[in-house]
Amino acid sequence: MLVHTALGRAEQVARHWAAAGCPVVIHVDRKVERATFTAFRTALADLPDVRFSSRHRCEWGTWGIVAASQSASEMMLSDFPDVRHVYLSSGSCLPLRPVKDLIDYLADRPRTDFIESATTPDVPWTVGGLDEERFTLSFPFSWKRHRQLFDRWVRIQRKLGLKRKMPNGIVPHMGSQWWCLTRQILSAILEDPDRDLYDRFFKRVWIPDESYFQTLARLYSSNIESRSLTLSKFDFQGKPHIFYDDHLQLLRRSDCFVARKIWPHADRLYEAFLTDPAGTMKGAEPNPGKIDRIFAKAVDRRTRGRPGLYMQSRFPHEGWENGVTSGQYSVFEGFSDLFEDFEGWLTKVTGTRVHGHLFATERVEFAEGQTVMNGALSDSTLHRDYNPQAFLTSLIWNARGERQCFQFGPGDAQDIDWIFAKDPNAQVSVISGAWAVPLFKSNRNFADLRKEAAQLQKIEAEHLKVLRSPYAKARIRIWTMAEFIENPMEPLQTIIDEIGNRSRRRLTEAPKMADLTGFGQFLQNLKNQGMHPYLMGDFAVERGLSKGDRPKRKPYLVR
Repeated sequence: MLVHTALGRAEQVARHWAAAGCPVVIHVDRKVERATFTAFRTALADLPDVRFSSRHRCEWGTWGIVAASQSASEMMLSDFPDVRHVYLSSGSCLPLRPVKDLIDYLADRPRTDFIESATTPDVPWTVGGLDEERFTLSFPFSWKRHRQLFDRWVRIQRKLGLKRKMPNGIVPHMGSQWWCLTRQILSAILEDPDRDLYDRFFKRVWIPDESYFQTLARLYSSNIESRSLTLSKFDFQGKPHIFYDDHLQLLRRSDCFVARKIWPHADRLYEAFLTDPAGTMKGAEPNPGKIDRIFAKAVDRRTRGRPGLYMQSRFPHEGWENGVTSGQYSVFEGFSDLFEDFEGWLTKVTGTRVHGHLFATERVEFAEGQTVMNGALSDSTLHRDYNPQAFLTSLIWNARGERQCFQFGPGDAQDIDWIFAKDPNAQVSVISGAWAVPLFKSNRNFADLRKEAAQLQKIEAEHLKVLRSPYAKARIRIWTMAEFIENPMEPLQTIIDEIGNRSRRRLTEAPKMADLTGFGQFLQNLKNQGMHPYLMGDFAVERGLSKGDRPKRKPYLVR
């Protein structure tokens, strides 16, 4: 047993092994204070078949863990000549089945070595680390304590083309640290005439505890089962999963002999597996694959999360989110400019929550003039603009089950346009150039109107580039204003059908359109002043007939 913390639990597990007739050799990390070590050793002094090996300083990724395993193994082989298999475990390991099951299992396989051992090209589990280079480069610096020196020395070796040769041409293998080797093979490794050569080489290998025994076992064993009898699961970052009390049934399903890492305070697990014989598992072949599906779902939930819900570990990384938002919503551009009371009409027709311009520069225009929405979202532009994406995603998340619709235009804050353009949940409908209608209706100095119109057209032109980008994933429809007003019922019906018309009937009339008498002349005047208003489409000046001369518009009917 390799122990460095939670010595009380390590004592409990050691007693459990010893009670079943298994001799135990314990290595305690040299970093553990001498007084603590002495108390731990004294606590186990009543057990005649428990030994303590010479202590080494153990640090992740360094040689000390291998040295500790060697010292403990040598003591095991010398002090207990009847031992047939040596099982390496840690202080955080917990036997899940009666020890007698393990003894019988190994007795039926007296010449089988259980050690995960795969060549480096066949290892899929290294995360953010090195594969072949952990053997061809040297690593004299600790990755944890001297990270800058570690990285710098790796870069220097790569730049200079430095490579180490494998001693005696051995083929490097990698695998789990937790093995169970026969006495014959373990003795051959420890008594190898070239052991000093191998030790010198592996002292400069990165994470040698995952390659030393895994490589040398291949030199001697003719009957390796490349698997560990210890259940050990790792997350997507390569860190071991920790088992807690609520994993009790999960561990039982695995049928494994031993599991790690167990949380030291998981009282229910220790009680169930160490003191309750009825709670242990019996008879089945160890099969950690039974629970792989559950771990895969856990990894997916941690790395991707629920759609539209952000967490600290994913939020700063673009593209890590599982969907930009949690539900479908609609963005209308130009509709409230072209139609009178468009928001009220849309609410009546669809039954959705219809907001005004959520990204207006003066205030957030929530539906019905509300100042606070679900999730304590205020109408403050200061709060909204601190993180527009978080504002939008929070609005959609906190209103789950109710479709949200809002208006957008070139007069709004534009920082959000890429967010909904890339969102498959967004339905974006645009009447380009409709922003000119409020200018046309205003009674302002024409020079000021021309300047503002030029600015708005420039902003909308950039926005349309975003919507037409190959990276846009939203359902986007764009009409010029002239194109739209020729037959507004058809596009409106398409939009409403996609949202989900509450009445399930076809529209019989459009919302009331603004009076556009003289709009064509207005656009011509802009042209005459040197501006080219092209986003509206082709409006003939004849559209600007006086009200008395203009033919009456027929009502829109759909048969």
